[in-house]
Amino acid sequence: MNKKSFSNTKNQIPLLEVKNLSLLFPQYKEGLKESYIQVIRDFELTIYPGEIVAVVGSSGSGKSLLADSILGILPDNAEIMGRLLFNGEHLSTKRQQQLRGKSISLIPQSVKALDPLMKTSKQVQSVIPDKKAKKRIQEEAFIKLGLPPETGDKYPHELSGGMARRVLIATAMVSESELIIADEPTPGLDELTWEETLTNIKQLSKSNRGIMFITHDIHAALKIADKIAVFYAGETLEIANKEDFSGKGERLRHPYTKALWLALPENNFKPLKGNHPESDEVLIGCVFEKRCPIATEFCKTNKPKSAKINNGITRCFYA
Repeated sequence: MNKKSFSNTKNQIPLLEVKNLSLLFPQYKEGLKESYIQVIRDFELTIYPGEIVAVVGSSGSGKSLLADSILGILPDNAEIMGRLLFNGEHLSTKRQQQLRGKSISLIPQSVKALDPLMKTSKQVQSVIPDKKAKKRIQEEAFIKLGLPPETGDKYPHELSGGMARRVLIATAMVSESELIIADEPTPGLDELTWEETLTNIKQLSKSNRGIMFITHDIHAALKIADKIAVFYAGETLEIANKEDFSGKGERLRHPYTKALWLALPENNFKPLKGNHPESDEVLIGCVFEKRCPIATEFCKTNKPKSAKINNGITRCFYA
């Protein structure tokens, strides 16, 4: 796969562009008084063909809701703002319906997404548009993913977790999708299956598809992604190239990204003080201010905007 960076993609049309995306849900407190929980705030992201962009954030930070926003499968009471562009065109609700499962595919977090009453071969073949070649294409995909030929005759409950996950990947592989969203595909996997799953997802990008890889596992992100979008309290705090994660994080721009990097066991396991904000907490200034080692009074009441710094993007007044 051709490596992408912020400098060598500027003349291309992005496959997916997310601009100032915000997502709110109504809630009722104190005698049915209506208010709103903002779970995503001014989120931004760009994915080019053949590129893997990892969205890294802690559990409960709203990453899966980001995927639902792009796919157009949010609950009816969700209020969404901002712009979504696919191949340079506005991704309206109607267009999301047209592209979902075709040009845009999801590798879901749970293998329970497989139909328990349908053999795996039929499930994979159901997304192949070429009626005459369905069986051949499905079998070739299984071979590429290391699935034994007899896998196609089995039901999901007859498969191991790793095999079922590869069936989900095979479904994305044989589709005509230009953009694939992989939502937390690695939790709970043993080391061998973890490696295999990441290798298989990376293989999808070699056919010039764009991949959004949603994960809380920074090791997984660094293993396959070209760029890392760091997600915190519903915001993009930094988008960095994979190569920026090195040494003591000197090339990283945001204090939170540096803290994530230094908290890894191989980087002295330095803990980050404080806790992630609650989903209903009103945040006036920088969302990371309460935990930030370099925050000032200015950060409490002022929200930093995204800026390009050293071939990356960050939200920090002091980056």
